[in-house]
Amino acid sequence: MNNRIEKLTEVMHTENLDALLITSEVNVRYLTGFTGDSTYLVVGGSVPTLLSDGRYESQIAKQCPGFEARIRSPSDLLPDLTRDALKAVSGDGTGTPRVGLEARHLTLASYRQLIDGIVGVEFVETGGLVEGLRMIKDAGEIEITRRAVGIAQNAFIDVLPRVAADWTELQLVYELERSMRALGAEGCSFDPIVGAGPGAALPHYQPTGHVIGEANGLLIDWGALCDGYASDLTRTIRLKKSTDAFCRAHQVVLEAQLAAIEAIKPGRSTREVDEAARAVLRREGMEEAFKHGLGHGVGLQIHESPRMSKVGEDTLQSGMIITVEPGVYFDGDFGIRIEDDVLVTDSGHEVLSDLPKGLDDHRLVL
Repeated sequence: MNNRIEKLTEVMHTENLDALLITSEVNVRYLTGFTGDSTYLVVGGSVPTLLSDGRYESQIAKQCPGFEARIRSPSDLLPDLTRDALKAVSGDGTGTPRVGLEARHLTLASYRQLIDGIVGVEFVETGGLVEGLRMIKDAGEIEITRRAVGIAQNAFIDVLPRVAADWTELQLVYELERSMRALGAEGCSFDPIVGAGPGAALPHYQPTGHVIGEANGLLIDWGALCDGYASDLTRTIRLKKSTDAFCRAHQVVLEAQLAAIEAIKPGRSTREVDEAARAVLRREGMEEAFKHGLGHGVGLQIHESPRMSKVGEDTLQSGMIITVEPGVYFDGDFGIRIEDDVLVTDSGHEVLSDLPKGLDDHRLVL
């Protein structure tokens, strides 16, 4: 945590900030290790300060050694405590102190509450300062993500052989969550998507009571949450009623995914990697059926930077963990998506998930 604060302090110096108010719960956790809520962090001055209430006094002392804690009384509100903390910011004494605010995470109403009564301070809108640090995972984060991927894979291996023709999409969702929790996960890293037949043609489909055995294909998008870190995998499975068109589309999507993974290395733009997948789909006449970006960063949140898309502007760096998930969707018929979590390494990449993904690797005969 000290290393993360030091890196943030360097970024703040570049932005000419005397202090930064962190209001995003995810960013507070990243910088301090604190897993509660309703708590802000002020970085600036000699010691970073957590602003919280009595519910978390003992938890902060245990989880966040080396951080100062200011605990509000039951009669005070968090904005009151924050104003008092910000008033103490004095900068270097040569000008008006500049205090950065996380514009993406602070509502207009909260902003007005915070600045009420504070004079002699310049508030600066900032965006993505902590998120930029979070893009590059350290060794501990990478190890936790490996565990999250492993739990997700093992749950899939546990559940899939038990799927019966009369199972519904929702039943499969519940069984995946049960298995991941039994294997040590905190739960699902997001609401799993289980789409049978036409449901899979909707990229963010919400599972229903639709019976799996009646479908021509089955898409499963799931992930485990482990110590706050997410994994994100997708497999699309052939069923007895799968058509030749389904099988061909699956092969094309797999080729597109493998081409994109092969393109991943430090210095490569996210747009170039996205194009590697699109080129395969374009060649096979399926590019128009690819309705989203290639992938995204994954970490403390299921969707974080960098973004992998046609308009992506990020450059891959060693330590990033990204999803690679090309897909094609045919309304009213079926959808295909294949997704793995990939670590960018110094020399190229490492696919963290090794769950087979060929057309016949997980075939269900229901």
